[in-house]
Amino acid sequence: MDPDDLYISACATWLPPALGTEQAVAAGLCTRAEAGRAGMESVTVATDTSAPEMAARAARTALDRAGCAPADVGLLLHATLYEQGHDLWSPASYIQREALGSDFADCPAIEVRQVSNGGMASLQLAAAYLRAGTDRPAALLTAGDVFCLPGFDRWRSDPGTVYADGGAALVLSREAGFARLRGLATFSEPRLEGMHRGRQSFAPDPSGLRRRVDLKACQDGFMRDTGRGTVVGLVSGGAGRAAAGALAQAGLELGDIARFVLPHMGRRRLEASYFGPLGILPEQSTWPWSRGVGHLGGGDQFAGLTYLVENKEVAPGDHCLLMGVGAGFTWTCAVVEILHLPDWLVSGERWDTD
Repeated sequence: MDPDDLYISACATWLPPALGTEQAVAAGLCTRAEAGRAGMESVTVATDTSAPEMAARAARTALDRAGCAPADVGLLLHATLYEQGHDLWSPASYIQREALGSDFADCPAIEVRQVSNGGMASLQLAAAYLRAGTDRPAALLTAGDVFCLPGFDRWRSDPGTVYADGGAALVLSREAGFARLRGLATFSEPRLEGMHRGRQSFAPDPSGLRRRVDLKACQDGFMRDTGRGTVVGLVSGGAGRAAAGALAQAGLELGDIARFVLPHMGRRRLEASYFGPLGILPEQSTWPWSRGVGHLGGGDQFAGLTYLVENKEVAPGDHCLLMGVGAGFTWTCAVVEILHLPDWLVSGERWDTD
């Protein structure tokens, strides 16, 4: 065993029930055109469970699947995109207490705020941490978000992507797992940071009222100031560069990849950023499943890998490419080799097992 080898010991999700797009249209939550723009069938919606609670539930399942004792976890990273339920509060510490207990105070618990690339960014950070030779062999990575009014409209705040509620978790280990991490790379393009800021000021709304997130307004303003051609050129190459870096580490080419775990964007965005430029077929990706879930913030890749393994849609020897992107912009890609398939319950069967 190479001392630099890292393994995915387990992964898990905790998702609330899904709301169908037809139901959402009938309830007046969105128009048929808005629902059709993303090509979604349904989206998971939490009614009485917070983002950290769902992340903690996924974490406990992942630890149980990995057979990982709390004493083996040397780092906990919690990826978040939106609010976690309390001001000036640490959701990572809550998850640490809920998933690991109170006896391991020397395990750092840190929130990662890298928007939609948060889960993949935490994977890169945890890999570096474990390879640094810490005394504990595992890291627990979680992600969780709830997107709700008045601040966020899951259907309209970012047209083209429908935002979902849920939690996901992954255990990364130096010792053993069902999959081996073969390559991991991040590419950053800070010239695009204004895409999610636009022309808005840094100050709060002078009215004192809470702003509703409107990413389209930010994007439109940034496009006018920067030029659409420049923006498209900067965006189009990011995923490919990160993928090329991860594949080079693994000694593989894109054609060697069996399955692609993509961000849970709408169909048009996937066409523009992944299917078209990289020649990925939708059926090779997690899109047929993710269109029934929605965008889980930083948890898409952990959840997508969980789905493939639980449903036996991968086989030993397969290589999967996990691809993440977040505002900033950053792209992180990981090549994962499936070593064996564990016998796990499908996560949906665990909704009522707290």
